[in-house]
This record gives sequence, C-alpha cells and structure tokens, in this order.
Amino acid sequence: MKKILALVAIVLTFSLAACTSGSSFDTSKNITVYTRDTTSGTRTGFMEGIGFAAAVSSDDVLVDGFVIKDNTGIMTSMGTDEYGIGYVSLSSLNNTIKGLHYEGVAPTVANVLNNTYGLKRPFMWMTRDAGDYESTEIEQLVNAYIAFLGTTDAADIINNNGAIGLPSTTTWDSIKAQHPITARNNANITIRIGGSDSIQKVAQAISQAFSAKAGNFVAEHDHTGSGDAYKRTQTIGLTDPVSKHIGFSSRYFKDNEKVGVLTTDMGQLAWDAIVAIVHKNNPVTNVTAAQLKAVYEGTYTKWSDLVTE
Repeated sequence: MKKILALVAIVLTFSLAACTSGSSFDTSKNITVYTRDTTSGTRTGFMEGIGFAAAVSSDDVLVDGFVIKDNTGIMTSMGTDEYGIGYVSLSSLNNTIKGLHYEGVAPTVANVLNNTYGLKRPFMWMTRDAGDYESTEIEQLVNAYIAFLGTTDAADIINNNGAIGLPSTTTWDSIKAQHPITARNNANITIRIGGSDSIQKVAQAISQAFSAKAGNFVAEHDHTGSGDAYKRTQTIGLTDPVSKHIGFSSRYFKDNEKVGVLTTDMGQLAWDAIVAIVHKNNPVTNVTAAQLKAVYEGTYTKWSDLVTE
C-alpha cells in the first residue's frame, strides 16, 4: 500500500508540474508594442478596426516605446519576444506564433466569409495607365493578368493562400480567347509586380499559376508596402528600376491616389483579415477592440492589464 501511495504521489507531482509549466509568464512585464509604418494598409485596417483612427497616419498618438517593423519583422519578433504584441495579415499567420481571437471570434477564412470576424480589409490592385508600358505585349499580358484575377481560378488560389477571393462564376477557360497574347510563348517578357507585402504570398501564388497559363512570362515580385502600389505604377516612370506594371494594396486607395486613375485601372481582388498576434507562451487567447486600443494608445502598459487569470 505504501508503494502504491508513493507512486500516486509521484504521478501527482509530475502532473502538477506539467499543468503549471506554462505559468511562468510574468504578467508584471511591460507590453512591447509592434506596429507597421503609416503607409501600411495593414496598419490602416487594424487601427480603423479597433476604433483608433487617429493612429492610422500619426505615430504621435501611440504608446511610448513602440516598435515599427514590416509584416515579416513582426512575425519574427513574435516568435522570440515573449512579451510583445503585434498584428499581421491572416494570410501570413502560421504556427510559429499565436493568433488571438477578436471579440471572441477565431481568425479564420470561414469567419471572415460569414462576417463574424470583425477585423478585415480589402486587397486592391492598380496598373499603369493605358499606353504607359514598354511594349504592347507587356500591356496585353497585364490586362490578361487583371482579367484572370476576376475568375474562379484565381479565387481558388487566393482562398488556398489565406485570403478570401471575391465571388465569381467566370472561369479562365471561358475568357482566355479574349487575350490571345496568352497563347504565345512569353518567356522573354517580365511583368514587374509590387505594393503591399501582406499580399505578396497571394500575389506570388497567382503569378505562378497564371504564368503557366499565359506563355510562361516572368513575374518579378518586389513588395515594399501599400503606398508603393500607387507610387510605383502612377508616379514613377518606366526607366526607373523600381517602377511596377501592377501594384497591390492591402487597403482602399486614398482619394489622392485615385486622381487621374481610370476605374478600369484599379479594383479589388480579395478580402483579408488582420490578426493580433503574440508569442506562443503568452496565456492571452482573446482580445477586444477596446483592449487593443488601450494597448496601442498606452492606457494598458503591462500584461497584467490583459491577463485576467
């Protein structure tokens, strides 16, 4: 009997150790706040979504000591900074970090589609003006690329890469005859694509699939932020090496960015969700808009303000 009791005691000891092994998170630590820069579409969608519109274009209203990083930088930081908090596109979310529920709703494609997940924003595209290309072949391929974005084929690719494609009944096979350029060998043609880095994963997947359907053109991706979707297609000449044929934005285009741009040269390709993220060891699983605003404006500065257990 003594041996049995001793064995039970040992088992209980190990069980309790296992249950409390994740309890080393120190809630007295300061929250390290990560954000995107003011040109970022992800920042616009996030700040507007949590009711902190003043922070869309101003760093002055943010908590002291905030850190600015790009999408990849925030993901990397959350993998190592146990006391940090940031936000990224749903399409960037992976198992190296913890994506938080928002207002009690999990950040999933299904919940974006059924409109229960509140933090979402549009994925937009913009092209150069008609005639502002090095050749008619490049312009025709760009037009075909944009037409492909509105098909069920593209929607499937978008959905498979973490974003949410727009409803469509058009297949590429049903419209490809309207774009005869895609039937020839285009391996010597390069299409330069840039803009939002949040859309990069989706855009590269689309380019890879469409290139195979359009004569194997070369898709050159260089994504440096939503603000560059407009700048590098509309304000930078073709002789500049950073100019783009197609630019993607993870926010609606601003009024000043649409001046002089034809409606046929811009549009939406998808929806995306924005997810607040933390280190995997962080015990927080859900946040509200009010809590996130309090963190980013500096009302909440320690993890004890968010950890209620």
